[in-house]
Amino acid sequence: MSKKGSVEERDLVNRLWDAGFAAMRAPASGGATKRPLPDVLAGNGKIYLAIEVKSTRQEHIYIDNEKIKNLIEFSQIFGATPYVGAKFIRKKWRFIKLEDLHVTKSENYRVNVDLAFSKGLDFDEITGKSKQTKII
Repeated sequence: MSKKGSVEERDLVNRLWDAGFAAMRAPASGGATKRPLPDVLAGNGKIYLAIEVKSTRQEHIYIDNEKIKNLIEFSQIFGATPYVGAKFIRKKWRFIKLEDLHVTKSENYRVNVDLAFSKGLDFDEITGKSKQTKII
């Protein structure tokens, strides 16, 4: 994982702790483990989150099919809600439900800024501080 990506993961973990969640990074990229771990895992006794974190300066984020399969597998075993946490530089965090991801021709996934901000949830929505207000 790039240095920039780990910075974003740490930022998210700190925000989750500040919101009353126990949270941790579970960096599995780079061959540390073959287990299907999310980038960030958090819970507060009521809400459990498994988040694949992606950040970019571009308009699109691409995610390998294998990462999403692993996120689904882990979330089902753990009982967490899976999200892709998208951090477009100089914009707020957005959290996209897996069913809202765009599937590419090569069966990978893509999130662009428009999708993230039209269908994605904000931080307060995934942590239960506010309800989703957008009509989808």
